Amino acid sequence: MTPVEPQDVLPEDASEALLIGRLWDPETQGPRPVLFHDGALLDLFESAHTVSALLNRDDLPDVLERGRQEAHRSWNLRDVLNPPAGNRDHAPHFLSPVDLQAVKACGVTFVDSMIERVIEERCAGDMTLAEQMRTQVLEAIGGSLTGVRPGSEEAARVKEVLVREGFWSQYLEVGIGPDPEVFTKSPVLSTVGSGEDIGIPSFSSWNNPEPELVLMVDNQGRIRGCTLGNDVNLRDIEGRSALLLGMAKDNNGSAALGPFIRLFDDAYTLDDARQETIRLIVSGANGYTLTGTNSVQRLSRPFEELVGAAFGRHHQYPDGFALFTGTLFAPNEDRNAPGMGFTHETGDIVQISSSRLGTLTNRVQPTEELAPWTYGIGDLLEYVVNDGQIRRRAATAGTP
Repeated sequence: MTPVEPQDVLPEDASEALLIGRLWDPETQGPRPVLFHDGALLDLFESAHTVSALLNRDDLPDVLERGRQEAHRSWNLRDVLNPPAGNRDHAPHFLSPVDLQAVKACGVTFVDSMIERVIEERCAGDMTLAEQMRTQVLEAIGGSLTGVRPGSEEAARVKEVLVREGFWSQYLEVGIGPDPEVFTKSPVLSTVGSGEDIGIPSFSSWNNPEPELVLMVDNQGRIRGCTLGNDVNLRDIEGRSALLLGMAKDNNGSAALGPFIRLFDDAYTLDDARQETIRLIVSGANGYTLTGTNSVQRLSRPFEELVGAAFGRHHQYPDGFALFTGTLFAPNEDRNAPGMGFTHETGDIVQISSSRLGTLTNRVQPTEELAPWTYGIGDLLEYVVNDGQIRRRAATAGTP
């Protein structure tokens, strides 16, 4: 297997980027928040036991500077990217950079992908009907809804026309209506990081990756940074019924994040994130390649509106939250038989990248064959408490 080099995962301007990650430490048998600096991953556990706690710090810049100066442990990035085959748990390796944060997602935030959701609904999950339904839906809406502001008077007029024509949909309601869709993507600690497998369950035969920008929001509702995400989507399941959203979205290995969280600073701001272009490459057997792009600047709602729908007087997140912001990408080109569209195959390599956020890479496997998810909140709490006791004993050793 070809070794993974640091430049394969880092953003192009990594030397000036504030990059926070998380790795598995085999020596202490637990996860450690880390800061990337000069080719190394510096241990931040002494400053914050979790990434969640780190992002909730008001003095975050000072904490990171102390981490650069005082980190007692570090790991070579190249070594972490290339753990020994078959011995992963006994070597440092990347985890998702998200730990105790809730993992939320906004759906139908782009007009183009909204149309695809309507098509899925009209097909009732049957991919063979997609092209026919796509033609009918586009004709009904006059070819495009680009430029229609959600919740506007114009959107209300469009709704009136589509209701009259019998084409109104729950997806159009959240796509151009006053309120965005916000749902819980996956449980705490269930997300996977770069280099880990993602899963497609055996009950799905029409599915795809969703390359997205993921906002990292602290417990006060402040957007502190962002990362890349893959909101793995089962089109046939959600297409049968929107009430099957949980079945379509929340399975083992169905949410990938990373490789790092890029924190906002003078070199990379929230406005820079608004201009992100996220690229997708799916590489399969026999030279198959699918490419796509998610242009974040074409979001139909601003970041602040999406965050405000998730967080506020109506809902708080003591540990902060990660918010998938949706995708423009919806593959409809045929992979195998004509009219069947795209769907994943076992062994696909999915790369989601941005010049300023790096590259998230995962391999597709059957969900049922993934290693079971076993490390939960209780395990993390026990790890933190035990490590604290070890450090206290070390500090008092030899004291009368």
